[in-house]
Amino acid sequence: MKAVVVGGGVAGPATAMALQQVGIEAVVLEARHRTATEAGSYLTIAPNGLDALSVIGCLDLVRDLGFPSRRSTMLGATGRRLGSVTLGTPLADGTPALTMKRPHLSRALMDEAARRGIEVRYAAKVSSVATEGSRAVAVLDDGGTVEGDLLVGASGVRSLVRSAIDPDAPAARYVGLTNFGGFTRATPLARELPADGWRFVFGRHAFVGLHRTPADDVVWFVNVPEPEISRERRAATSLAEWRARLAALVADDTGPAGELIETGELELAGDNTYDLGHVSSWHRGRLLVVGDAAHAPSPSSGQGVSLALEDAVVLAGSLASVGEVTPAFDAFVEARRARVEKVVAVGARSSSSKLPGRVGRVPMEAMLRVVFRYLVTDRAQDWITGYRVSATPEGRAVTATSGAPAPGRPRRR
Repeated sequence: MKAVVVGGGVAGPATAMALQQVGIEAVVLEARHRTATEAGSYLTIAPNGLDALSVIGCLDLVRDLGFPSRRSTMLGATGRRLGSVTLGTPLADGTPALTMKRPHLSRALMDEAARRGIEVRYAAKVSSVATEGSRAVAVLDDGGTVEGDLLVGASGVRSLVRSAIDPDAPAARYVGLTNFGGFTRATPLARELPADGWRFVFGRHAFVGLHRTPADDVVWFVNVPEPEISRERRAATSLAEWRARLAALVADDTGPAGELIETGELELAGDNTYDLGHVSSWHRGRLLVVGDAAHAPSPSSGQGVSLALEDAVVLAGSLASVGEVTPAFDAFVEARRARVEKVVAVGARSSSSKLPGRVGRVPMEAMLRVVFRYLVTDRAQDWITGYRVSATPEGRAVTATSGAPAPGRPRRR
C-alpha cells in the first residue's frame, strides 16, 4: 500500500513515518522549497505529543531541539500572580514538555523521514486532489501527478484536501488575535524569569508569553486583540515598526517584556490566528485530512502540534488493524473526533480570556484568579496532556508491528 501525504510541516512527515512503521510506503509533498522553511516562531510540545513522537522513534530527535517547559505562571498587568499550572505529567522516563522553534521541528522531521527512506519532495505544490477508482491522485502545479492507494492532507487550516473532500466544509475562524514572536539573546533580564517554564502576562493591551532558555536567552511572543492583519499592511510595515508598536503596547505593564521586545529580534510578525471546530467530513473516497486540516485548536490551547502527532499514530494503527482504506478511515474518525473537538473548544475559551472585552482588565483579572484556582488546574488539564496514544489499541498496533521499523537515534551530547 502507498500513501501520498500532502504537507511537509509537522503532521506530514510524522504521518509518513508512522505509516512506514506499519508497512505502508509514503511520499511527502511540500509546496515550499527547502530553503524557504525557516519562517515561524516557538511552540511547546506537551507530554501527550511527545508520547506520540516516542511511538514513531523521534523522541530523542526532538529532545535535541528543545528545552524543558514544566510550568506556566500567569500574571496580571501589575505583576500580580493570577495562577500557575504544570504543562502536564512528564513521560515515564521523566521527559517534560519541550519548547522549540517550529521550523526546526518540521525540518528535523522531514530530514528524519528522508533518512528512513521515505520520499520527500520539496517545491511540489499540489493544485488538486481526487479519488480515481481505487487510487488517490495529487496533481502538481507543474502538471505532474503523484498516485497512491490513499492520500492524507496534512496541509493546515487552509487545506486544499479538506475542500476536495467537502466543498462546503467550513473555513478556519479568526479568533481575534494577531501573533508576533521574537527572541532576545544573552540578556540579564532572563534571570527575572523561571528557569524552565512560561510566564504569561495578561497585559492591558496585549497578552505576552516569556520563556527563558538554558543559555539565558528569552523566547517571547505577543498576542494583540485586533482585526485580521491584511497582506498589504503586513507588506507595508517593517519589522522595526512592528517591534516599536509591540513595545508601546506593553509599556504600561509590570515586568521585562517591553525591554525584551526593544532589544530582541522579531522573527514572526502579523500572524493572524485561527481555529477550526467541527468539520463534518474528514474523508471521502481515498482522501483524508489530519491535524489542523481536520481540527485546528487555537494556538492558546498549546495542543495543535500534539494533536497532529497523535493523529499520525492513530491513523497508522487504524490502517494496520483494519486493513481496508475506507473502514480504516472510519475507525480513525471514531477514535479521534470527540477528543480533538473538545480540545478545540477549550482553546477557544482560552483565546477569549486574552480579550479584555467590555468588563475591563481589573474585573477580568479577578475572574482569572478564580479560574486558575478552581477550573484550570493540573487535575482538570490531565485529560489533555496526560493522554498517551501509546496505550491505545491504535498506538500499540504501530509500535508492535514488524513493518518498517523506526531506527533508533543516538543522543547528541
